[in-house]
Amino acid sequence: MITCGFVGLGLIGGSIARALKANRKDIVIIACDPNEETLKLATEQKIADEAYQAPCDAFTACDYIFLCAPVSHNDENLLKILSYRKKDCILTDVGSVKTPINSLIHSLGLTDCFIGGHPMAGSERIGFANSKAGLLENAYYILAPAPQVPAAKIAEFQGLVTSMGAIPLQVESQKHDYVTAAVSHLPHIVAAALVHLVQDHDDAQGLMKSIAAGGFKDITRIASSSPVMWEQICMTNTVNISRLLQDYIDALGVVQKELQEHDSASLYTFFDGARAYRDSFIDAGSGPIKKDYSIRLDIPDEAGSIAAVSTLLALNNISIKNIGIVHNREAQEGVLRIEFYEEDSITKAIQLLNRRGYVTHI
Repeated sequence: MITCGFVGLGLIGGSIARALKANRKDIVIIACDPNEETLKLATEQKIADEAYQAPCDAFTACDYIFLCAPVSHNDENLLKILSYRKKDCILTDVGSVKTPINSLIHSLGLTDCFIGGHPMAGSERIGFANSKAGLLENAYYILAPAPQVPAAKIAEFQGLVTSMGAIPLQVESQKHDYVTAAVSHLPHIVAAALVHLVQDHDDAQGLMKSIAAGGFKDITRIASSSPVMWEQICMTNTVNISRLLQDYIDALGVVQKELQEHDSASLYTFFDGARAYRDSFIDAGSGPIKKDYSIRLDIPDEAGSIAAVSTLLALNNISIKNIGIVHNREAQEGVLRIEFYEEDSITKAIQLLNRRGYVTHI
């Protein structure tokens, strides 16, 4: 048997625990969380075999301990759990920033037993009540092991992640924080800034807000994410975000200069280069940003699942423009992304799929 401890049992911790219980018969889960309702629900649903409000002696049995509280509390929880950690127990976290906790790990001399983790999945809904085993299916699960962790231990943990249905991807911790600053953290700042720009320049009748649709709504959707979470991320990945933000500001300055000089050739190159690179992304369409007629769908990780969905839609004369698995789902739910040619197809598809028991997300 493998015993996994969870310090914090919210959306991500709960989903990891559920995925392990759903996919393996050799897992024992010991959980602690200050929320009594969470603990009651976890034990009633047989996700947690033992549940406590704080770390305790029960955690001495753990082979793995997952730190799943918000980033601002993980350092504190790590210190609390150390006295209950047995010799060969692997410590891991699920935070979206790795450098701060790695610094603590180094200072405590725990570089042989810590594997940083970052499941690239999430939801606007929070808490254990909204957790589900399928949240991690086919999602990237980044691993950032400390330098002295034995290769065999890393391989074992990769196997554990794979058994959850996730895709392990090993990345050095500092590189992780730089990459996520570019593709996740900075875009949230940009999206929020664009929303503020429209708010500050709109007229009394709210004309800008009224007609904000299509491209604007697509590129600012992530501004609806939790302000608490993004404040914490900005405070813990400050250096990387600040450097990339300056590069972005400099790039905008160049574009401003080209606009002022009516440099049409440079502006064409700017847009064409962005289009070409954006279209090279796996799920990218062609052409300029336009209205995204798509839904996301929870499906089981089974052979024929995608074929069953596409066949169902085709038999009901609903044309699909694009369909594929989404591996990075931090900002939206749903394993399968289906894109349609027209908006009317979304409503028809949702009604049809819901009648057949599928869970859909806009």
